Amino acid sequence: MSAVDERPVGPATTPVAATMRALLDLPRAERREALEDLVAAEFKTVLLMTDEDDLPMDESYFDLGLTSLTITDLKQRLEDIIGAELSADLLFNSPTVGRLLDHICTELLPDVFRPGAAPGTPAAPPAGSTTDTTDTTDTTDAMLDEALKDLF
Repeated sequence: MSAVDERPVGPATTPVAATMRALLDLPRAERREALEDLVAAEFKTVLLMTDEDDLPMDESYFDLGLTSLTITDLKQRLEDIIGAELSADLLFNSPTVGRLLDHICTELLPDVFRPGAAPGTPAAPPAGSTTDTTDTTDTTDAMLDEALKDLF
């Protein structure tokens, strides 16, 4: 058996599990800042920024220099870290790091960030929104996939 075969496998060894475990080990008040650090690090990596560079939280990804292709790559990287699917619609129509963090905290991982939420409790939909965004997300994802196929 090779050394690779002898490594433990399963949920406890995945990057998602490690990230979630690290977030859950923190006091709830410190979790958003820790998530912000993780997300900012991924953005800085893609943007070729140093750790010392400031990442504007309210500036459009496109104004920062990202393209649709790099955003798609970043989307996959962030999904791998948080273990949840990010909406391409959100990334392209509300393209700021701050809005992305708000979405992750309130919509994707509310039981990690919302005070008093029991694990597995879904977040309340934002005021004025519908609860079923499947068609919009599926359509946007399909359009994005088609555009990427055309590039390659």
